[in-house]
Amino acid sequence: MQFLDVKTDFAFKKVFGSDESKDILISFLNSVIDFEGHEKIVDLTIVDPYQIPLIKGMKDTYVDVKAKLSNQKNVIIEMQVLNVEGFEKRILYNAAKTYSTQLPKGEDFTTLKPIIALTITDFIMFKDVAEIITYFKLIEKKALIRYKDEIELIFIELPKFNKNEEELDSITDKWLYFIKNAGRLEYTPKTLEKELEIKKAFEIANTAGLSEKELEAQYKRHDFIWLQKGWMAFALKQGIEQGIEQGIEQGIEKGIEKGIEKGIEKGIEKGIEKGIEKGEKKKAIEIAKTLLSLGDDVEKISKVTGLTIKEIVTL
Repeated sequence: MQFLDVKTDFAFKKVFGSDESKDILISFLNSVIDFEGHEKIVDLTIVDPYQIPLIKGMKDTYVDVKAKLSNQKNVIIEMQVLNVEGFEKRILYNAAKTYSTQLPKGEDFTTLKPIIALTITDFIMFKDVAEIITYFKLIEKKALIRYKDEIELIFIELPKFNKNEEELDSITDKWLYFIKNAGRLEYTPKTLEKELEIKKAFEIANTAGLSEKELEAQYKRHDFIWLQKGWMAFALKQGIEQGIEQGIEQGIEKGIEKGIEKGIEKGIEKGIEKGIEKGEKKKAIEIAKTLLSLGDDVEKISKVTGLTIKEIVTL
């Protein structure tokens, strides 16, 4: 038995955004969204984001799954495997765009419904945070007063989830395990079979039930992702190697510069010392000559000037 790698956008949309995925999506969202007052989703409508007409002038930034909840909130869900530049801004852009495009021309702003942007990443976004799931809302910086819950961003970082099958003790754990590991499993784990929605998700992800066209689309998408990952890893390696080389070169250059500077400094110091020594010696010789002319004793002159008796005799 072989299952789709749910981390690819094609497979994720197949499992969570298909016509038969309603109960699957409700179970998954209830397990990861932290609703207040133990609120739960009882119903939703899956919206196909590929069928929504684009607004003129806006970028083509489709999400993987879009749903309208029974409490009128809208949820947009995206599975992201590659950590591309500008990704964080795209998430915010998609949320803001989804929020703003609800309002038809002439409608009142009170008709706008809250947006939840749920993003699942196959890479770590927040290195300083241990939590697997993080929640972001608009909040006052000092008093921590919440500004209307109109836009909420939720992130799930799959690399932080490291539980094995025996350690799964909540429905949230089981869903995260499914998303992270389905593509490498050869059977439905017994602990997950007990959850009807997850069992159904495995059935949809089973490659045996896919058409030839769907399999081809999945393989192409999977190959593209791994190719991009390879290029990114290669670029990172090249960047590190070049950085090391440049660092060594700059280190050598700086070392030579510092060496020359130190050499000049030492040379000046030594020159000054030698100059002082020569000046003092010349002065001592002049004093010795004067004392000799006055008939003073050689030993006495040596003690006064610091010159050796031999040097004085030579004079």
